[in-house]
Amino acid sequence: MPTSSPAAPIHGVCPVLATPFQADGAPDAAALARVVEFAIAAGADAVVYPGVASEVEQLSDAERDRLLDVVVAAVRGRVPLIAGASATDVDATLRHLTTAKRLGAAAAMVMAPARLGGEVASLIEQYRRIGEAAMMPIMLQNAPPPAGGGFDAAAVAQIVARVPAVRYVKEEAMPCGQRITALLARPEITGAPHFVGVLGGAGARYLLDELARGAIGTMPACELIDVHVRMVRAWRSGDFALARTLYNRTLPLLNFQAVFRWAATKEVLKRRGVIDETKVRAPGPKLDAQDQIELDTMLAEIDDLLTEFPAREREVVR
Repeated sequence: MPTSSPAAPIHGVCPVLATPFQADGAPDAAALARVVEFAIAAGADAVVYPGVASEVEQLSDAERDRLLDVVVAAVRGRVPLIAGASATDVDATLRHLTTAKRLGAAAAMVMAPARLGGEVASLIEQYRRIGEAAMMPIMLQNAPPPAGGGFDAAAVAQIVARVPAVRYVKEEAMPCGQRITALLARPEITGAPHFVGVLGGAGARYLLDELARGAIGTMPACELIDVHVRMVRAWRSGDFALARTLYNRTLPLLNFQAVFRWAATKEVLKRRGVIDETKVRAPGPKLDAQDQIELDTMLAEIDDLLTEFPAREREVVR
């Protein structure tokens, strides 16, 4: 079942959905569907799956395909889906693109690989091949090393100019804001009628700076979608003071998530009633007892900003 028209515009808050796992480490499809419901109920303008925040590198191809089907079925065309199509080689990316196209994704996100650092001509050729095969909008993800190549504005602008399928850029190499300014000022970008815009990433830790510099949206992790939606709407309406207040109040949690990544996201989702298990496959630090206390404190401090997510109906044991 297609999720949305490929022509649907991408903008606003587009969270990367977490992949819930059961206690034994197996993917939890029912919990993933609930993450989708949470994202839509929280006001997401689009959803992204799978991405780095989905622990995509820890998923087998079979799991990745099956879970993308779960997301599509749960979305039911209510918001655009950006399908993650990044892979270790071009052939695998093309296979993921075929799946994304078949499922009706609004766009496919493909990371500019670190292995092509300094090889702009090769990078352009890779995206040209991807764009011709995809026949759908491509979002170039410019991530910092080691995951991505952290390419400069000149390289990214050349790709956009020469590959009409590349209609979006997700910029999250540091410093994100300056890179967005540099990219949007490039003559190749201003002269590319097919280009829609730049979205920020980096967990929304620099969201207001990115919006001030011309970003059309953000692609953070998914635990604070409702607050990010309020923040972006406040900014767009000209209520910069409210946007700044919301940003300042959530920044401690975003900094916490920058350290613990998937573990922090899942702990927050559990506390918000979205998932039951916080199992993480990706390597990284785990929360200890004091971290759990600190997380509880930070969430309590912004409790008035968090919308309630409907409790699940549970079987009553008699």
